[in-house]
Amino acid sequence: MSALVIGVPSKGRLQENAHAFFKRAGISLVQPRGGREYRGTIPEIEGAEVAYLSAAEIAGNLAQGAIHFGVTGEDLVRETMPDADKRVLLVDGLGFGFANVVVAVPQAWIDVRTMQDLDDVATAFHAKRGRRMRVATKYVNLTRAFFAKHGIADYRIVESAGATEGAPATGAAELIVDITTTGSTLAANALKVVEDGVILRSQANLVASLGANWGERERAAARALLDRIAAERVARTTREVRSRFKAADAELVAEAKGRFGALAPLGGPTSSGMLTLLCPPETVHELAIFLRQRGAETVMVAAPEYIFARENPLYETLISKIG
Repeated sequence: MSALVIGVPSKGRLQENAHAFFKRAGISLVQPRGGREYRGTIPEIEGAEVAYLSAAEIAGNLAQGAIHFGVTGEDLVRETMPDADKRVLLVDGLGFGFANVVVAVPQAWIDVRTMQDLDDVATAFHAKRGRRMRVATKYVNLTRAFFAKHGIADYRIVESAGATEGAPATGAAELIVDITTTGSTLAANALKVVEDGVILRSQANLVASLGANWGERERAAARALLDRIAAERVARTTREVRSRFKAADAELVAEAKGRFGALAPLGGPTSSGMLTLLCPPETVHELAIFLRQRGAETVMVAAPEYIFARENPLYETLISKIG
């Protein structure tokens, strides 16, 4: 029987963060035979299982349609698939694994601040030395596309198998394209990021393969998965505000909506005077002041765990893509 397969990083901080992300959505990733097991189950969702792979393998399997969902960096998705938007859907940014793919040159190149400066240096380098500047990188496709966008042609790529940031110091390349989080490693190797040389601002994403087999069973499991994820995401950015009035009306609710972004998901005040509103966290205090000024006897604020809505934009976007 077919199953919805979700690729999850097999080790390290990415795996820990992925497990935490799914746990917040009420989804358990279980490895029946322990941490060395490369297949897992999801007890809460019928017809779904987990494949533990490296982040790069997840991107490759998504490209081939061998798995339905995967947790991996956008940098790997874009590098693996130059036509990524036709082959996968970036369902949701997960809030971890942040890093930028950047063009970095030696700090000694004081006249190189922009990609236009780099183009000028590359042309002069080729004319003077009779060879093109070397760019060390693991991101071959991203580098070629970005350099072409800036009209830079006088370079050649040296594929990096080790620590890319060390290439200029060892004489293996003149500059690099690499991934960085804080920039401290680049600085330690006497490198600087070109001002307009950020190729991609990446983070871990939940990615769906558009080429996978999306039968009825897989779609049902995908809906159950994305319902939980969407409900947790909405709840994380929402506060529940309860108040009691001797008298309240639709006009008060309309003003709360207009001024504070509040919604009354259960309708207006009940016969007992209870009113429940949902609002963004940043407007909670102002809304509480407003409600008390309008006669609320008490205002209670809570952070909901999940908010399930009739419509799920995550699932609806997926269905629109796979047909």
